[in-house]
Amino acid sequence: MKILCYNLNGIRSAMSKGLTDFLQTDTFDIVCVQETKAQPDQVDVAAFEALGYHYHFFSAEKKGYSGVATFSKQKPTNVIYGMNIPEFDFEGRVLRTDFDDFTLVNIYFPSGTSGDERQGVKYKFLDAIYLHIEEILKDRPKTIIVGDYNIAHTEMDIHNAKSNEKSSGFLPKEREWMSHWLTDLNLTDAFRHKNPELKQYSWWSARFNSRAQNKGWRIDYHSVSEALKNKIVHCYQLNDIIHSDHCPVLLEIEL
Repeated sequence: MKILCYNLNGIRSAMSKGLTDFLQTDTFDIVCVQETKAQPDQVDVAAFEALGYHYHFFSAEKKGYSGVATFSKQKPTNVIYGMNIPEFDFEGRVLRTDFDDFTLVNIYFPSGTSGDERQGVKYKFLDAIYLHIEEILKDRPKTIIVGDYNIAHTEMDIHNAKSNEKSSGFLPKEREWMSHWLTDLNLTDAFRHKNPELKQYSWWSARFNSRAQNKGWRIDYHSVSEALKNKIVHCYQLNDIIHSDHCPVLLEIEL
């Protein structure tokens, strides 16, 4: 099974740049997108239906902001929108889809780059999502959590670690949370598991010609539960695909 994770920085913008044409180039079983910045009625969903996808959107109440969507060739057996925490559900950040014997959680983690207030919201979200996933794993041990985490975990996941030590997304507290997330919940970073020494990035700043110089951050992840760890086949960034300031990240797993 091929599970694609992709922050689109606006689904309508990405579609205008050939997103649906790209999705025809391979047999992606599930496509999880973040930062849709759209309500479902603003999106040409017929283009996805033509590709054989069932679709579920969880949009922010604020138009043009945040939001996630999951497209799957197989119809989910259960769909849960949000965490039942209004502060975060208002922003359309968490979308869970259950399939026959596994669960997929599609998440757009908050960014803290705009200042201390949003950094505080981010920390609060990190605490909440940890507990939320902990509960899911009790009933659904075969779970994959994909999304834009807005955290570069280690120095291997960022182009210039030294100059970003005080940058949101690479703060010690955020990186410590990521270690806690993986270790204490028995989750596996699929990319790092299969590529322990490889430096690849999934996001580049629009400034300083960063993408052309490959000066990026790896902040988009597939976290795979212990029950599925040995089913991971491959995971990698599709760096040459450009519809956004992120690139798609593809997980191949035996499901």
